[in-house]
Amino acid sequence: MNDTKTYTYFHRDLSWLMFNKRVLQEAADEEVPLYERIKFMAIYASNLDEFFRVRVASLRSIIDLDKKKVNKEFDGKPKELLKDILKEVGKQLSEFGKIKRELLLPKLREQGIVLYRNEPIRAEHRLFCTHFFKCRILSYLQPILITRNKKKPPFLINNALYLALELQSDSKEGAKPHYAYINTPTDYLPRFIALPKVEGRAYYIALEDIMRENLQSIFPEHKVVGAYSIKLTRNAELNIEDEFSGNLVEKIQRQVEKRNLGHPSRFLYDARMGKEMLHLLQGVLSLKEEDMVAGGFYHNMSDLFALPNPKAPQMENEALTPLLKKGLEDHDSIFTAMDDSEYLLHFPYHSYDYVLRFFNEAAIDPYVKEIRATFYRVASNSFIINALISAAKNGKKVSVFVELKARFDEENNLKWANKMEEAGITIIYSMPGLKVHAKAAMISRQASGRGMEYYAFLGTGNFNEKTANIYADHGLLTKASHLTRELELVFKHLIQKIKGHSFQHLLVSQFNIIPRFIALIDKEIEEAKAGRESGITVKVNNLEDKAMINKLYEASNAGVPVRLLVRGICCLVPGVKGQSEHITVHRLVDRYLEHARIFLFHHSGEEKLYMGSADWMRRNLHHRIEVVFPIEDGILKEEIKYLLELQLSDNRKGRKINRKGKNERIVGGGEDIRAQVDYYHWMKGQEDHFTV
Repeated sequence: MNDTKTYTYFHRDLSWLMFNKRVLQEAADEEVPLYERIKFMAIYASNLDEFFRVRVASLRSIIDLDKKKVNKEFDGKPKELLKDILKEVGKQLSEFGKIKRELLLPKLREQGIVLYRNEPIRAEHRLFCTHFFKCRILSYLQPILITRNKKKPPFLINNALYLALELQSDSKEGAKPHYAYINTPTDYLPRFIALPKVEGRAYYIALEDIMRENLQSIFPEHKVVGAYSIKLTRNAELNIEDEFSGNLVEKIQRQVEKRNLGHPSRFLYDARMGKEMLHLLQGVLSLKEEDMVAGGFYHNMSDLFALPNPKAPQMENEALTPLLKKGLEDHDSIFTAMDDSEYLLHFPYHSYDYVLRFFNEAAIDPYVKEIRATFYRVASNSFIINALISAAKNGKKVSVFVELKARFDEENNLKWANKMEEAGITIIYSMPGLKVHAKAAMISRQASGRGMEYYAFLGTGNFNEKTANIYADHGLLTKASHLTRELELVFKHLIQKIKGHSFQHLLVSQFNIIPRFIALIDKEIEEAKAGRESGITVKVNNLEDKAMINKLYEASNAGVPVRLLVRGICCLVPGVKGQSEHITVHRLVDRYLEHARIFLFHHSGEEKLYMGSADWMRRNLHHRIEVVFPIEDGILKEEIKYLLELQLSDNRKGRKINRKGKNERIVGGGEDIRAQVDYYHWMKGQEDHFTV
């Protein structure tokens, strides 16, 4: 067996960049409907912004704090890693620009849709643009001259768009230029403005291009000789120095307010900008050389989400109507349905209405006594939380754990927590030193003549009806007593801080999740060494924890076939002799975001199948509360196994991660398989499913 010291790993940040590159590949794929390709461009840009706000910002903090320090989270030399990151990002941004210029914009024109991009505006549109500028844009603008006055340095809002301007005095020929910047008010106005049609074509223009056409009216005493897009991305991490003392809610509120004041992590500028202006901006904004990233004519391409489609639903994905489940529809009450059977729901293939129904019925059912739930990311207009508020007003005891440290959802979670608290709901906030990432709810119900019964929902995704339409997740509706008993212990730990629980069926981080996963892998190693059949299939969002990776390497060296489906970060290097020659890694990127975590072990032919909230990352296994639950019903197991086989066989949207960490197209394999669409149609063909 290989000594673990000789094992190799991909760096998590470079691996993540390969995932985002896979997203970019969808934007270039001519088989993808045109407006879906544009959405993938927006997803790519949005992902990259968050990457710089979080990962690159943290890396730069390490470089600034201690140049000699080697942080566990950033293996190797931080400066070299940053250099590699910026090099790869530069290549990808170049590809991004090429896809936009050479593939997408010409395709839009073929469809009679013109998006002005750094080109002369037709005479028919100039009057409209001038009118729009004077009547709609002008009141939001704040032009500011740039000076070297250190007492009043300019401040750029995080991720906001600005135009940096070079001004020449009309009265002084050859005089030194002045510089200014002006905000682009995308918080108040659409990024893309519809213009009057010409010859049947639909025209759109970016907000900043209307500004460019009219800048001279703002600076009548100067000639505007250059206008260049700029954007500053700031560190988004909350600096909560001590979670164990004081009021954590107040600390988080204060830090959220300060988030947009964070240190720079990237200054994106138009590469055409002159050196003198660039040097001035670098100085007045106190930017380092590594902060400076040359970009294209336009920034904030995540706004492409909002590019109108005048021919919708043409050039978009065919709608897959969410399926209804006959077994649930045949019962007037979801609780009587659960009395008869367990139900496994697959989102977004199934309607998310069943989760809403679970909470809605609990809110008005006279037999329901108590509702408990965990929330990590909540919809901005949450039907679920409104149901809980109704339940509390109807006299139910309602207890909710709200994770305030869910990055970028802190404000929304705080808002809902306050509303629930005002309605009489018991709110339990973040646990110091831990995040609660479990997705679980339990209802206590005592029908007439019956004892107290418990109904549970255990899921792989958040209680968020908005993201449920695009995230591929699973949820189990069950009243199995061995599961609800142990879920009761999880809530006792969260609500009453009672420790020392023993779990036999659920895998719960901070309690038994690591030793149980290790034992399950060891069982496969034992079987393989004895010459018997073995196998491990794992599907996660991210695979980064080295202890788990080393265990998979050990399994591979024992001859265990290991099949991995990893959407995002994968630090495991597959296909290396003496390390991972029996391991394959697949990545699936399609119309839905694969978000489920599934774990399947051959287990001497008596397969063990688990699902839940936990990725195999150090943070999930060591610094969070996660719940992973067994799927024991044979029919439900077969549903998940069929899905896994489809996804591992997908030769349309699936890719293999090769030894260099790159996304390798799967060739051959007979019939075309597109797992997400094929699974929907397979489910639709089952007797227990229908649409309306």
